[in-house]
Amino acid sequence: MTAPLLLGCSVLLLAGCSSDKLTRTFGLTRDAPDEYTVTTRAPLSMPPDYNLRPPTPGAPRPQEQSERQQAQEALVPQTALGAPESGASAGQTALLQESGPAAPSDIRRKIDSDANHADSSDSFIDKLLYWRKPSTEQVQVDAQKESQRLRENAALGEGPDVGNTPIIQQKKEGWFTKLFSWI
Repeated sequence: MTAPLLLGCSVLLLAGCSSDKLTRTFGLTRDAPDEYTVTTRAPLSMPPDYNLRPPTPGAPRPQEQSERQQAQEALVPQTALGAPESGASAGQTALLQESGPAAPSDIRRKIDSDANHADSSDSFIDKLLYWRKPSTEQVQVDAQKESQRLRENAALGEGPDVGNTPIIQQKKEGWFTKLFSWI
């Protein structure tokens, strides 16, 4: 009697381990809500005054937009944000004046050419000639000396890009250290 019962329990346990359907049927798995689900209803908002108006049965919600308006906002976000301002505010103007010189007009071309040059260096010949991986050492800026340099430039009325940035020089590994680095 115990052998068939033990066999039946082991079959049930084995079936429960092998498939998600059985554990879902018995309610042993939890179905978490999908946090990426997008709702189509507009969020609730407080009315401009606290005298609440009774809802009209069958009428559309006042904050709900038509499908045409929703599509227009999805395609042209500026319409959702309203008309652009006629001019820059005093704060925006001051910020732009303090931000420094404008970027060169061909900056995108320069960045693209640098990126293309970096990508094109992985050719088969380069792999044969330069079989070692490039060093991943990063340059560390000496914070105290850099701060002093920036203060001196500000006192002299020069920009922050004048002068050399002080860096911390890393010690080179010797051949003895490289020889026993695998230990």
